[in-house]
Amino acid sequence: MAANNASIEELVRAWREDGVRYVRFELPDLHGTSRSKIIPLDHVESFSATGLNLYGGAVALDTASSVVGGTLYNEEVLYADQRLIPDLETASVVPWAESTARLICDGYWDDGVPQRAAPRQVLKRMVERADEMGYLVKAGLEYEFYVMDGETGEPTFGGVHVFNTIRNTYIPVIGQVLDQMPLAGVDVITANSEYGPSQFEINYSPALGVAAGDVSFTFKNGVKEIARQLGYNATFMTKPFADQSASGCHVHVSLLDKDTGENVFLDAGDADGLSGICRQYVKGMLDHASASMAMLAPSVNCYHRFVPHHFAPSNVSWGVEDRTALVRAKNPRDENTHLENRLGTGLSNPYLALAAVVAGGLLGIEAGIPAAPPGEGPAESRPEHDALPGSLPEALDALEADSSFSELLGSEFIQVYCAMKRNEAQRFREHVTDWERSEYMEVY
Repeated sequence: MAANNASIEELVRAWREDGVRYVRFELPDLHGTSRSKIIPLDHVESFSATGLNLYGGAVALDTASSVVGGTLYNEEVLYADQRLIPDLETASVVPWAESTARLICDGYWDDGVPQRAAPRQVLKRMVERADEMGYLVKAGLEYEFYVMDGETGEPTFGGVHVFNTIRNTYIPVIGQVLDQMPLAGVDVITANSEYGPSQFEINYSPALGVAAGDVSFTFKNGVKEIARQLGYNATFMTKPFADQSASGCHVHVSLLDKDTGENVFLDAGDADGLSGICRQYVKGMLDHASASMAMLAPSVNCYHRFVPHHFAPSNVSWGVEDRTALVRAKNPRDENTHLENRLGTGLSNPYLALAAVVAGGLLGIEAGIPAAPPGEGPAESRPEHDALPGSLPEALDALEADSSFSELLGSEFIQVYCAMKRNEAQRFREHVTDWERSEYMEVY
């Protein structure tokens, strides 16, 4: 992705010289899916100046791409268009698409008012709040995913092969991702097979502010597109197979002093290498964990993940290098000291996952109360810790009830998001599953 201040005229000129013929105007929706229009290069400058018209409710379509009432962006505005305004800092080639570049966009109404519930706008507000408090947000998101045969929907290999060298590159998808992601501005640093059959994890360098969301948005949608081109289906579905491991998303975050660039989570004199501000940030994430779960575990499927002894948090807890805790402090006692929120799932929207982690942490700093010291032993085995919501509706209730957290995220976002997600949960409740038919139909 472009890390410069090139004008649209300069970008178009450079793209033309490089053989680019088309540019995607991409809009991240509330699920982290890319919604876009393809623009011939000759028309990119004019649409960048005036905004590209797109159905205004596109950002709030549900997981089936259906229109949901009560989400503010549909019948309430007579199904009006929005205008996509590209962020030129996101300019990038799309190496897995022929002669194509892209621009990530933000949506605005005709009167210039932004769609405040759009996930990129939500993250922007959290980054701006951190800036007002004197901090830069540095973050990286670790996503796990499965790759299945495109026709059968089955894994490409069986068994448990975590970190197995042969399995790491067993299918061509992984090699293509490693080769092509850096060309799109995603700096891959590690790749390995995971616990599930045909499950993988590919990690990339952290970034500052909204760019951290942009990188993950590029990665997730790019992995799916590369896999499809090769005849596979890559899925970030949290729990695609009942008897196999779930896919998570660990959100790594630290704060830098915006004037000096120093990591404010580091305190070399502390027994754990963690500053008071870091411990306050931990306390904020824990205090608002139930509310944040609605954004970090945003689908009904996600809640199959949160069981003990599966390296996923099962309670509201923290620990130093404790993989069973909700918040894991990573303290190499240098500038890489940071916190890892392990609540995120494969289905989480990177912008909203990071916004939730930042919102909780900043509220903790504002409250000024450090987290209590973690107890001995794995956090998941300690009964004194509070339980997490057990379903999406419970998490949405917690989100709406947490006044300081929801106020910081914005009332427009809360209304749009909760209406859309409650609709999803209701559709699930109305669905008759294969388990029910197998369990009841013949015998009873």
